[in-house]
Amino acid sequence: MVALCGPLGAGKTSFARGLAEGLGVSPEAVASPTFVIASEYELPGGRRLAHVDLYRLRGVAELEAAGFLDLLDSETVVVVEWADRFPEALPSDHLELRIERPPGQAAAARRVLHARATGTSSRAVLTRWQRALDAPEPEPLDTPEHGGPV
Repeated sequence: MVALCGPLGAGKTSFARGLAEGLGVSPEAVASPTFVIASEYELPGGRRLAHVDLYRLRGVAELEAAGFLDLLDSETVVVVEWADRFPEALPSDHLELRIERPPGQAAAARRVLHARATGTSSRAVLTRWQRALDAPEPEPLDTPEHGGPV
């Protein structure tokens, strides 16, 4: 699961489109699911991508009634916009991405992305991603800034 957080216009849907494209889905097919709550896309190899938007939901019960728990299986990559609205609904192991627009920057300006792994699987994904970007190695999960041991 990829939990996207950030203000309106930060680029959450754009990130979801890029993720979809990287997984083999046409980015043009991906739209913000604000009014339908979730959209699903077939991926090569029989897996699927679920794109979920929590913006208009009023609570976890409404999210669960919409079938959110049914998306949480090993064959589905789940990307959730506005994930910080209901953090208690997220699995304990997820990749949190906070997207920010630097102050004073135009809407088309580059974004700042803060990534945090919350468990073993998300940590492995983040490490692979950082290596692919040739970024510095992430800090261990048992540091205070990562919330302590997993």
